[in-house]
Formats: sequence, structure tokens, C-alpha cells
Amino acid sequence: MLKPEEKITRHRDLNWLSFNERVLQEAQESSTPLYERLKFLAIFSMNLDEYFRVRVSQLRQMKRVEKSIRKKLALKPNKTVKEILKEVREQQDRFGRIYREQIIPELETAGIHLVHREDYNEDQEEFARRYFKKIRKCINSKTVDFPEGSDLFLENNSLYYMVSFRDKSQFGIVNIPTDECGRFITFTSETKEQKITFLDDIVKVNIPKLFPEKDIEGIYQIKLSRDAELYIDDEIDGLLAEKIYDSLKQRTDGQPTRLLYDAEMPVEDQTILRKTLKLGKIDMMPGGKYHNFSDYFSFPDPTDNPELHYEELPPIKHAVLEYSDNYFEDIAKKDQSVHFPYMSFDYVERFLQQAANDDLVREIKISIYRIADESVVTSALLKALKNGKKVTVFIEAKARFDEKNNIDWGRKFEEEGAKVIYSYPKIKVHSKILLVSREENGEMKDYAYIGTGNFNSKTSKIYCDHAIFTAHEKITSELSRVFLVLEGELIIPRAKRLLISPFSTRKVFTDMIHREIKNAKLGKKVQIQAKMNSLEDKEIIDLLYDASEAGVKIRLLVRGFTCLVPGVENLSSNIYMTSIVDRFLEHGRMYIFENDGNEELYFGSADWMTRNLDRRIEVIAPVYDEDIAREFKDILDIQFRDNVKARIQDPTETNNFVEAKPGEQRIRSQYEIYNYLKEKHES
Repeated sequence: MLKPEEKITRHRDLNWLSFNERVLQEAQESSTPLYERLKFLAIFSMNLDEYFRVRVSQLRQMKRVEKSIRKKLALKPNKTVKEILKEVREQQDRFGRIYREQIIPELETAGIHLVHREDYNEDQEEFARRYFKKIRKCINSKTVDFPEGSDLFLENNSLYYMVSFRDKSQFGIVNIPTDECGRFITFTSETKEQKITFLDDIVKVNIPKLFPEKDIEGIYQIKLSRDAELYIDDEIDGLLAEKIYDSLKQRTDGQPTRLLYDAEMPVEDQTILRKTLKLGKIDMMPGGKYHNFSDYFSFPDPTDNPELHYEELPPIKHAVLEYSDNYFEDIAKKDQSVHFPYMSFDYVERFLQQAANDDLVREIKISIYRIADESVVTSALLKALKNGKKVTVFIEAKARFDEKNNIDWGRKFEEEGAKVIYSYPKIKVHSKILLVSREENGEMKDYAYIGTGNFNSKTSKIYCDHAIFTAHEKITSELSRVFLVLEGELIIPRAKRLLISPFSTRKVFTDMIHREIKNAKLGKKVQIQAKMNSLEDKEIIDLLYDASEAGVKIRLLVRGFTCLVPGVENLSSNIYMTSIVDRFLEHGRMYIFENDGNEELYFGSADWMTRNLDRRIEVIAPVYDEDIAREFKDILDIQFRDNVKARIQDPTETNNFVEAKPGEQRIRSQYEIYNYLKEKHES
């Protein structure tokens, strides 16, 4: 076994940038339809905003820790932030080149022209003046004194113009009201050529009207990102949900983590802005003339050209559930699996609707991490209450960026008579579980749904997730105990089959890896295969290194960041890892242990991250149905063989694509999985 100091790991925040680089690769990929590449630029931008609000913010908080303690804990937040900013600047430069040199010319080839303020003709100037009059009530402008200080406050991730005057004792601030007015405005046109402009430019061309007495030198776009964490006292007594709700204002008022500004802004104006906002030099990030590229999710396509978008993939019809009038009868006969977005989330919604209207159903229990607003799921739960069912809803009030919506829905359920349970102190409930109790022949029978994704129809269209409906008594009885823990009626949900964090998941995974190591030394059949979003837990990583050195072949598929370094001689030479970034967001988790030919297959909500093993309620379930186990393994095998959208994860972190060998079939796994499931279920 290697000594602890010999087991190298990556810094999670630095490796996360490698993941966002893969998103940028998709924006650059010429074979991807143009508007989908625009969306990848939007995803890249949105990811980066959240990264600064959460991860970089956390590093900044570490800087406040006493230096002697940081040294003892080997914390180097300053060094890490500097490395992050260096890499981000390089990625932002590449982002700009992709946008300017590829996206814009291809839009123009498609007959779509993005017209900037400096290129407006007379008609467009007049259009901008008229449009500005329509939105004038949404424009807020103010003059800020310098250096006396002011009450200047910039809202998180909102767009503003900093207007510099010849007189440097003042400057102007103007908001760009994209929330109220949208980001993109289409000029009226009598030709086939479509002309689109930014709301930013319409505001910019009219800024002199807002400061008629001032001698304007320059107008520069800026955007401030703020800390997204809610630093609340998470003690046991007191209503945690209420504290979270009351603390949400902290997020909008949170500590600044990055000021993105037009790189053409003179140094003198940068200094004025930085000092007024009380920022450090490290908080300043130069960018282009336009920010908030996440708005490109809604970039208009006036041509309605299907070639500019992904070809539609109609949802696959499930061989059983599509034609079932009674899910309970069909699930009782045999477990049923569903896979999103290849199949419709309707199957989950129908299950809940049937439960809400079935005279034999007595109780419904569900844990919800992110609630979709006004969904079939919420309507079905309200209908169940109206029909006299007992409904218990566990709502995670600490699901970042969804706190308010989750708590609002919790209150609605409470008003209608549901038993609503909010977050545990110091722990999140991340499991995706549902339990329906039905009275059959005088006895109660439970039906369960266990998944890897949220109960959210919108995200189910873009997140790749797996789920199983089951009436397997050994599974449902243990899942029932999980809900008793959530309800506070049990302290420990003793289980032999389900892996339940933070109670048993770490121990069982650790035992299974140790077993593979032992079997390798005995010359037995060994292998570990795993698919997850992120890999960070040091104990698990060290064990995987030990397994690799013992001769266990380990095949990993990790979409996001990883702290494990694969392919290092005398450390991880038996570990091969890839990452897939494609049309859909890979979100499922699956774990397979060879066990000397007696394979054990698990799936569920937990990654191999410390938070998922120790600080969240998670459910990982075994797959007992042989047909479904084969289906899950086939899906994982297809992904392992991806040679179109898979990137090799190695010590160099270059994100090289897996390349098909001469004569080898090209496999784009998400499309191959769609075809595989379609053939299986619709043939």
C-alpha cells in the first residue's frame, strides 16, 4: 500500500475549470448545430457565474482564517485563487475568439445579423430612440460622487454601464433592465436578412440623454457577482426553514466575489470603480463589451431554421408503462425502469396521479430536492390531499438557489393538510425517493420509486437520469424506514440492502472496494466500474489507488470534477477515466463491483463526494431485476465505449477526445442509448 503522502490528488476547484473547458469545447465543435453551440456558450457563462458565487466565495472566506491555522491545515486560498483567475482569463479569451471568429460569422451566413450600436444606420438609430422611450420607466440612472464615497449598490449578476465623465469627481451608473425587457431586440425588416441588437446598445445610444449636463468620456459595461452562500446559524432549536427564508436577502447583499468589466475601460476608471465598491485588485476581471452570456439561452431565431438546432428526439414509449391502466398491478408483477430524457417524465407523473385517485391508496411519502413550479407532481400531491390521502412531503429548504420556491411550496402543502418536514440542521436531504402505501386484500402493500434525478419535469428533458419503480418488499420496507428517519421517528434506518447516507453508504462502498482488493490478491475475478457526477472523497480515492496497485481494473465515468488522478505509474495505472459532455447533462450514478463473478450493481443519488457520504441523506439501491440489471449495464457499457463525445481524463488534463481506432464504429453514447432503448421498448 502507498503511504498517504504518496497518494496525490487534484484541487477540486482547479479541476472544475477543466470540466467547464469541456463545455467550451462543445461550443467550438463545428458539427454541433449553431444555436446549440450558442447554448454551450451560455452554459459556460452560467457555470462560471455560479462558480464564482459559490466556490471562489468559499476560498475568499478561507482567507479570513488565521494564518497559523491555514498553514496547519495546508490551506492556500490566495495561491488557489490566483491560479483560478489565470485559467479563467485564458478560457475567457478563448470564449471571445469562438464567439467572434466562429459564431458571429456563421450567424451571418444563416442570414442573422447582430448589429452593434456603432453600426446602426439612421433607421436603426430612430428605432433605438423610439424603443428607449417605451422602456424609459425601467431605466435607473444615478451620479456617484468620488472619492467621498456613496451608497452605490450593484445587484448580483445584473448588468450596468459605468459612465465616465471628464470631471473625475463623479461617474454615472445606468442599469440595463434585461429582466423586464429581455436581452435581444429584433429590428423590423422588409428583407430576408434578420437584424438583431442588444438591449444594451439601445440603452447605450441614449445614455447622453440621462446625463445632459455631463461631458461623457466613456461608457463601459460591468457586472458584479456576489457570494451565494447563506451563513445562518443552523442549530437544532428554532425553525430552520424560516431562518433560511429570512436569510435569502443575504444572497442579494452578499460579499462581492468578482467584478467583470469591459477590458477597454481605462485604468483610472477601473481604480475609481474598485475603490468605490471597496474591492481588491484580485476581484477585478477584464472581459468583453457584453456580459451575461447566459442570456443566449433565449437568443431569437427569426429564420426558424431547423438546421440550426438539434434534431428532435421523440420520447421513447415504455414497453409496459405506456400502455398500463394500473401501474400498481404492473409494478407488482415486475420492477419497471425508466431513463430520462430518453423517456418521458410523464411516467412518474402518471404514477402519482394514479396514486392520488386510487381508492385503495392510503398514503404517499416523497422527498423533494428541487420543486418545479406549478407541475403535475405538485398538482397530484394536492389532489391526493383533496381525496383524503395522507401525504408526507420532505422538502429540502437548503437546495441552493431553490430555497424560496421550495419553502413556498412547503407552505402550500401545509395549508392543504400535508405533513411537511423541512431540512435537518447541518445536513441536506438529496435522495430522490417516493413511497406509496396501498391497501390490498386487507393488508398494506408499498410501492416505491427510487431515482438519480429530481422530481422535476423541466430538468428531466435535459438531465440523463435513471429510476426504478418497485414493489420488492425488502426494498420498500427499508425505504419506509428512511422516511421514518426523515419524520424523526427513527434515528438510524437499519438496512441490509439499501445504502443510506450518512449511515451506511461509506462503510458499504469501503467494504466492497476492500473486497475487490482482497480478491485481486487471491487471483479471483475483480473489477470496479462507476459512473458519477463528481469524485472528491479522499478516503474513497485512496482506496481506489490501493485497488489499482493491487491489480483491480477500475473504469470510471465522471462528468464533472475529479480529485483522483488516473493513469499514474505506481499509483493509478489500472484506473481509466473518461468524461462525457454532449447534448444532455450526464447526471446518473451507477456502481458495479465484480465480486468474483457475482456482480453487484447499485444506482442512486450519491456521488463519491464527502458531502454525499457524510452530510446528506442519500439512497443508493441495488438492482435485483435481472432484465433491468442487464439494461443498466448495457447503458454503462455504451457510455464506456463512447468515442465521439468522451474526453480522456489523465494527468495532463488536456481533455483530449477519445478517438475511434481504424475500422472501429463511431459511438456517440447518448444517441446510441436512445437507439438501444427504442429498439428494446418499441420493437
